[in-house]
This record gives sequence, structure tokens and C-alpha cells, in this order.
Amino acid sequence: MTKVRSKPDAVAAAAVDEARAALVEDVGAADVGEHLGHLVEGERVVTHLFACTRKGYAGWRWSVTVARASRQKTVTVDEIVLIPGDGALVAPEWVPYKERIRPGDLSPGDLLPVEDDDPRLVPTYSFGDDPLSSDDRAQVKAVAAELGLGRVRTLSVEGRDLAAQRWYDGDAGPGSPLAQSAPASCSTCGFLIRIAGPLSEMFGVCANGNANDDGRAVSLDHGCGAHSEVQLARKHEPQPLPDHVLDTVAVDDLETF
Repeated sequence: MTKVRSKPDAVAAAAVDEARAALVEDVGAADVGEHLGHLVEGERVVTHLFACTRKGYAGWRWSVTVARASRQKTVTVDEIVLIPGDGALVAPEWVPYKERIRPGDLSPGDLLPVEDDDPRLVPTYSFGDDPLSSDDRAQVKAVAAELGLGRVRTLSVEGRDLAAQRWYDGDAGPGSPLAQSAPASCSTCGFLIRIAGPLSEMFGVCANGNANDDGRAVSLDHGCGAHSEVQLARKHEPQPLPDHVLDTVAVDDLETF
């Protein structure tokens, strides 16, 4: 495998043995495989590639960069690194912890701070487009408490839409297996508590203590088997008990035994 970026230096390109010797000295002969070719990095600079035979690193390659100074007949090893090749197993792309947290991950005592510029929230009492300083935030808290608002920030339109989409696409929406097999939707259930505000046309709160969604926001087209109007088919109704059997044995008869 050879990738030419400029005219290769003959001495550096031929320095396979020197590159291998430096690599074996650094990582050990057991982890070094065959020579895979070289890359011309620049004038008198060449990187030699060797297969990595270390366990757990299938598809990885050792990269040994050598350089030759002007008017010198030998090369110098610049660096030795392990790099992934095509098809190599690599770690997944790093995802910040805040993006990895899911409902149910927080334990008692855990704290999840919200950024000041979180687009899901807007100031309850706005100071315009200027960002709020710590003094401004303290003043907002004082004003909110005086007006009885109780909250420095409230849900933005973007935050509300994100929540609605998340609920609708989740287990409380119409696409869940529970809803797909339900006899009727939540919109006709007597256990549905209506809510006020912009989300009232899409969601309510389940108040059926026997339902999986008790106490949760559910879409009006969600549903489950605990619907208030569910009735069992006649074949599923409890079978009536047989008639009582009368005891015809008299006391006198018992005394003869």
C-alpha cells in the first residue's frame, strides 16, 4: 500500500528494516506483523506501516515515521503510533454525559444543572435580549417572588414542542404496543384528567391506579386495556356458581354410624 504525496526519498522509503527494528524495540516483536507499505509525508519524510498483531486490535496498523536530514545517508525515527485501518474496531464517538442521560438515570442526591442559555427555558420576567448577570438573576428571583410567580424561568416554545414530541413518540403515545392493542383511546376514558394550556389538545394525565400510565402524561390517542369503558365479552365473564346442594342426611341417620 503506497500513497504518494510528493517524490519519495529513496533512502527513507527503503528504510523498512530500520523502521521495524525501532518498532520492535518499542512494542515487542509479538505485536508486529508484515510491512504494509509506506506513505510519503513530505520531502525526505516517509511513514512505514506494519500490521498490528496485538490481541483486540484487529485491523489496526503501526505507523513509524522516519526522516532523512539533508546530505545524510541514514534516517532518524520521528514517531511510532498505533492507528486504525479500514474496518478496524474503534471506540464510538464521544457523547457528552448530558446527552447520554435518560429518564430513570438520576439517583437520589444526583444533580443535573441546566445551562443559563438552555433554549428550552426563557426568563419569566425578561430583560430583553441581553444575557442576565448574576445580579439580574437575583433581581428576577425577587420580582418573581413578589409577583407570586415562583419561577425565574419558564418553558419556552421550543422546550414545549420538544417535550410534546418526546411524549408522543414514546410509550405514552399512539405508537406504543400497549396503545396499538387498546380497545379505545384515552380521549374517551373516564380516568383521563384534562390539562390546561397549549398541550391540552394533545395530552392529558392518566388517573387510573391500575393502569401502566397512572400519573403520567398520555396523548389523547394513546390507550390501554384499563380503559374505563372496557367490558368483558360474555365468554370471558366469570362462570356462575352451581346451585347449592341440600344436605338431606338427618341427625338421626348420623347417629346410626
